[in-house]
Amino acid sequence: MHILPQMVLDVLCVYVAYFVAMILRLSDVNVSTIERLVYMEAYGRIMPVFAILCLAVFVLFKFYRTIWEFAGTSELLQIVAGVTLACGLSTGVSWAILQQARFPISVYVAGWLLALVLIGATRMSYGMIRRVRRRNLQRDGERVKRVMVIGAGEMGSMVIKEMKSAPESVQIPVCAIDDDRSKKGTRINGVKVVGNRDSIPRMAARYDVDQILLAIPSARNSDKRAIIDICARTGCQLKTVPALYEILEGNEHVVIRDVDIVDLLGRDEVTLNTEEISSYLHEKTVLVTGGGGSIGSELCRQIAIFRPRKLVVFDIYENNAYDLQQELGRKYPWLNFEVLIGSVRDRARLSHVFEVYRPDVVFHAAAHKHVPLMELSPGEAVKNNVFGTWNVATCADQYGVRRMVLISTDKAVNPTNIMGATKRVCELIIQYYSRHSKTEYAAVRFGNVLGSSGSVIPLFKKQIEEGGPVTVTHPDIIRYFMTIPEAAQLVIQAGGMAKGGEIFILDMGKPVKILDLAEKLIRLSGYEPYKDIDITFTGLRPGEKLYEELLLDCEGGCEKTAHELIYIGSPTPVDEDVFLFSLAELRECAGVDNLHMMKVIHRLVPTYTGHAEKNDLLARTAAENEAEAKKEQKEQEKTETK
Repeated sequence: MHILPQMVLDVLCVYVAYFVAMILRLSDVNVSTIERLVYMEAYGRIMPVFAILCLAVFVLFKFYRTIWEFAGTSELLQIVAGVTLACGLSTGVSWAILQQARFPISVYVAGWLLALVLIGATRMSYGMIRRVRRRNLQRDGERVKRVMVIGAGEMGSMVIKEMKSAPESVQIPVCAIDDDRSKKGTRINGVKVVGNRDSIPRMAARYDVDQILLAIPSARNSDKRAIIDICARTGCQLKTVPALYEILEGNEHVVIRDVDIVDLLGRDEVTLNTEEISSYLHEKTVLVTGGGGSIGSELCRQIAIFRPRKLVVFDIYENNAYDLQQELGRKYPWLNFEVLIGSVRDRARLSHVFEVYRPDVVFHAAAHKHVPLMELSPGEAVKNNVFGTWNVATCADQYGVRRMVLISTDKAVNPTNIMGATKRVCELIIQYYSRHSKTEYAAVRFGNVLGSSGSVIPLFKKQIEEGGPVTVTHPDIIRYFMTIPEAAQLVIQAGGMAKGGEIFILDMGKPVKILDLAEKLIRLSGYEPYKDIDITFTGLRPGEKLYEELLLDCEGGCEKTAHELIYIGSPTPVDEDVFLFSLAELRECAGVDNLHMMKVIHRLVPTYTGHAEKNDLLARTAAENEAEAKKEQKEQEKTETK
């Protein structure tokens, strides 16, 4: 309501309150007609003064700056104090002015009580009417939602205030939840704290909640997961608030965002041995190949914290490289860095980069990683992954790099796809060079990374936004998941532990069933699986298996390290002569004779059970030609026999 109408209504309430009080008093039979006339004349003289004094006090008490739509106990006390002071001052002034015709004491008391009731009622009823109207109000086509805020701390208070004050807001905070028992029954910006996490389903039903907002950015991820699991049972849409530092740094463009599955699956913050990391990164030149990718870019962010002498980002895809260049310059103004475009397959380009920048440490994250795509183009997987790694490892040896860390994958263990097989060969290259170079080579093996390019989560979210169906390849498929920052931090930590030849294996936590993941994501979006959003099964894709492994049988058990989330797999024996001969053979036939290439891959990786040659057109053509040649040879042999 605008200020002028509020003032007019307040003046009317004051006039009506004292008029009714006068009528009630003058209705007494003992009051003479002359007294009635005198009192009515006095009423007409003093009420303008009453009204002015009341308005002045109401302005002083900020009646016209308060949002009465969400009035609570504090606002009620504000009304009582303001009206009482206004009526008290008015009474004092009237006694000084009227002298000969002062109102009876009962008129002042009744007038105060009536004014209190009328002014309080107008404000409270206004808020009530507004709340009722807003429940079904449409703003830009979106229905206003009733919100439960989880977290009655600083962030919860900030969000509630924002929702109340923003005129374009389509959210009404109706209740708050906090595990701090001392806060139960209190109010945060007028919103009542109604219970702890166990009260969420019951209070969501009682307050007719449409949306639940997590305002606990500093909570442990284990607590977040437990609370999100409870919220998922309510059927309410779930949103969250980023940490305050993220908002201030500009990482988040909006205060409220959808709950990411990272919030559900992410583990508690990784503890790093910063002294160990600083010793090999601080004031060193660090090269990150594939630096524009999901893992590579996060490695660059984490490395920047340790203030290297120079950070060199090397990537083939200029758009990602450009975006990272802008981000690093904005967020780390102290960082000395270069962003270079090039391919790890180009040995000459790599040699030039190593010669010019002379890196002390190399993180090799450049790779083709999309399983179905590589099944169709296995020659490209071999050329980029295998020989890209060979080129980087060779340059590291040639130019005296102190340490090189390969980013590997759990798909390298008993691979069923060509991508995993090539990454296993990359691990063998690292172990080969560790035996023949002063450079300390190591590989870090981990599973799926949440939010990375090609991850299943963005696909699910897009499918949910489009109304479904959500597609899952198989009802029993499971995967290990890790957040991008966690993976990058552990890779850097493992790099600090490297002595040469290790395959570090990251603790991926518990495996996650993809079907459960899809169902939870649908529920967190405010929908019911199979009812609002359907889930369909499309069948395993080429090269895909139901579960991933982190350790080869021949690697035996894992050796513990000083870090609770990092282990070391035992190195596997390799006949180096056969290995080098097979690599040379592989280089000759990759992308030329992919059928022969696949035979070499099977020789290099005996645990590889895939058959990319069935999907690759080049290999299929070669196989058909080979079969045709054998058929013609048999027919010719038959003819010669006759």
